[in-house]
Amino acid sequence: MSRFFKGSDSESDSSSSDSEVNVPRPGASTARPVAYAFSDDEDEPKRIVRSAKDKRFDELREIIKKMGNHKKIKDMASVLTDFEELGKAYDKSKKVIEKENQIPRFFLRCLVELEDFVSECWEDREGRKQMSKNNAKGLTTLRQKLKKYNRDFESDIATYRENPDEGEEEEAVDSEEEKSEEEAREDFTKMKAAKEESRPSKKVTYDDDDDDDDDIDWEMSSDSSSSESDGGEGPGTTVYTAAMFLKKQPGEEKKEKKEKKEKRVKKKREEDEGGEWEEVTKGAPMIKEAPKMFAKDTEVNHEAVIKKLNEIISARGKKGTDRNEQIALLKELQSISNANNLGPAISMKIMFHIISAIYDYNPNIATCMRSEMWEKCLAGVSELLDMVEANPDINIGENILEESENVTTPPYRVRGCVLTIVERMDEEFTKMLQACDAHSTEYVDRLKDEKEVCVILDRLQTYLVPRGTTEEICRVYLRRIEHMYYKFDPEAYDNPKLENKSFKDMEEMCKFIYAKDLTDRLRTRSMLCQIYHQALHDRWYQARDLMLMSHLQDTIQHSDVPTQILYNRTMVQLGLCAFRKGNIRDAHNALVDIQSGGRAKELLAQGLLLQRQHERTPEQEKIEKRRLLPYHMHINLELLECVYLVSAMLIEVPYMAAHEMDARRRMISKNFHHVMRMSERQALTGPPESMREHVVAASKAMKTGNWKECKNYIINEKMNAKVWELFYKSETVQEMVTSKIQEESLRTYLFTYSSVYDSLSLETLAEMFEIDQGVVHSIISKMIINEELMASLDEPTHTVVMHRTEPTRLQSLALQLSEKVSSLVDNNERIMELKQGNLFFQKSGGMQDRQDRFQGNYQQNRNQNWQDRRNQRQNYSQRERAY
Repeated sequence: MSRFFKGSDSESDSSSSDSEVNVPRPGASTARPVAYAFSDDEDEPKRIVRSAKDKRFDELREIIKKMGNHKKIKDMASVLTDFEELGKAYDKSKKVIEKENQIPRFFLRCLVELEDFVSECWEDREGRKQMSKNNAKGLTTLRQKLKKYNRDFESDIATYRENPDEGEEEEAVDSEEEKSEEEAREDFTKMKAAKEESRPSKKVTYDDDDDDDDDIDWEMSSDSSSSESDGGEGPGTTVYTAAMFLKKQPGEEKKEKKEKKEKRVKKKREEDEGGEWEEVTKGAPMIKEAPKMFAKDTEVNHEAVIKKLNEIISARGKKGTDRNEQIALLKELQSISNANNLGPAISMKIMFHIISAIYDYNPNIATCMRSEMWEKCLAGVSELLDMVEANPDINIGENILEESENVTTPPYRVRGCVLTIVERMDEEFTKMLQACDAHSTEYVDRLKDEKEVCVILDRLQTYLVPRGTTEEICRVYLRRIEHMYYKFDPEAYDNPKLENKSFKDMEEMCKFIYAKDLTDRLRTRSMLCQIYHQALHDRWYQARDLMLMSHLQDTIQHSDVPTQILYNRTMVQLGLCAFRKGNIRDAHNALVDIQSGGRAKELLAQGLLLQRQHERTPEQEKIEKRRLLPYHMHINLELLECVYLVSAMLIEVPYMAAHEMDARRRMISKNFHHVMRMSERQALTGPPESMREHVVAASKAMKTGNWKECKNYIINEKMNAKVWELFYKSETVQEMVTSKIQEESLRTYLFTYSSVYDSLSLETLAEMFEIDQGVVHSIISKMIINEELMASLDEPTHTVVMHRTEPTRLQSLALQLSEKVSSLVDNNERIMELKQGNLFFQKSGGMQDRQDRFQGNYQQNRNQNWQDRRNQRQNYSQRERAY
């Protein structure tokens, strides 16, 4: 009762059960206040009534806490579930948040941390491969959903990222206050329970020992109420002042809470560490002092720096070596060397090791560098080239032994190879492009670095040409060629007679390699690159002649795989050039090997195809992926297939019309026949949708000689968007395709319907196919000379007179039938001869003689028949020549 009443020293407070009676002490004051009985409910902690805001926010905090635990163990499936729950809980809290007119800082912090966590997991490719299937799927789904969800909070997240510490303090103070209140309630409950246990259950007596119990009671009550009292005369006393009942200002309240929090934290730290803590300015990062390279009294000279350098690089490749720290130590050593003016040679030697350490940062050679390391690599190579250009008198070479190095006094000799470092940088650049998603902004950002890579190669060429060996110059030339050959220059295309810089440089470098290279590989690759570059700019005759002179078709199968891929790309570009120039048969011959097997994507190293017979091992798949070309070097496969099918259509359809009744006709393009056969198998053929369907429909129209319908199927808005507009100056290509369709449709028409006509007017044919009469005359003349059409030209009347020597359809079918029957009879007789000879003809001489006579007569008759047929053919050909 001492907590509620202020009494004298003689007063006591003792509790008893309902059966006990409070008996006054002898000599006690009679003016004692009445002791009120409290119910058991009042001893229990009071029920806490929370607002809707606290309730909703606590629910969000609980989910965020659970999500944090799942993030620690990288359980992505559970993190995805927690994220979905968080979204639902936030939707429930929208009314409360709208009243506050501010999104909670802890919710924004959760979204930002989750976004960073997902990005980090996504960039860690090795970690993703080690994930279970469920976690990998959860990470992919979470990345998509989070990206979509965060669009609604873009401005708030951006504001939070600018000032992440703003507003965190108040939240921390509030949470600490709530925590301290909960702890106080728990302590009060425990203390009350301990007091109840310590109280005697027997009746109160008036011995002297009661005073001690009273003192204990007073002490416990004073401890429990000390947080509520501001002062007093003795333990357990409380003096109420006017300040306690006045409402405090918000700023003062926050200030007071902040001071309390700082005192608690400081006290706790002192208890844990056993010492005082230094106050650090808020927001200042903890700067870790870098390890000192040399002691204070050490003289920094060449020997000390080389000794320290050897000490650092000796840890290279060892297990547990921090590669990032190794790079930092080497840079620090270089800065110390420069500060002490130890000369350019030792700085250059350290720079070689820095770049090597950057290359070693990624332990897996199959994967690419991280973007920040790539930027360091570019900067390091540029800095090395600056050193090399500024000090041309320094002798650099990979053949210089470490014992013969001289970095102290001129003439300097440094072991290293600038060309190897630049080649490795070029390979890393290719690997980075291979690893990027081709349709992302990351790929575009990385591709922008190619300009700097080309500048580095130019600088290296300028440095090596006067002082490098022939082999080194050939290698750097080839690197430059491989960055130039696939790039299209409109100026060189429009003005082929003018001397273009790119063509001039490529020709000079290729000629040098042809003359000086001692290995076939560099010569072959440079030749293929030059042919590709010529074909890309429609220099058909130069490219064709160079390919024929090289004889690469005979030896390319003995080359390495990357060179074979380059050969395939060159042949494809040569075929496209021939098509643009109107050489349809040459285009078909160049593309038939790539398109016939259905493996164009794999042969051009633009992707991997699934193999039905056997699966690739992981090692084989890694090797094949390393050969893939970056996306900006790809050739459009749909464009390639369309050019091939159109070329096959223009060759195959007239040939099929000319040899319709020939049972022994050969197929020019198997792929084209396969596409046509698949179309004919369809029960219902609708309007064409894909590129293949358009070509099939055009082929069917060409068979009947309907060139307009054929042209409309090949050249329309859909086909223009898919194929023809990908060509430079597409209008020229479309005009060429239209003229070829008209000419081949005319030839098909003459082959198909020549047996129906006695004569045809050239003027009518020119009007029907909208071609000049001179072109029609030349086409028909060529057909007559090649003995494709049995006709003659009547110049005065401008007509084509048919000779009617070709058999009609019925006669052709009859001839086919007779040939099949004769071959069947021959086969039957041969079988009978074998059976009779094996069974009984060898047993008796008379039967054997009869068999011999029979075979002799049969052979004589057969020879006579063949002679008669040969005479008929000769007479037929003589009549043709007479006509």
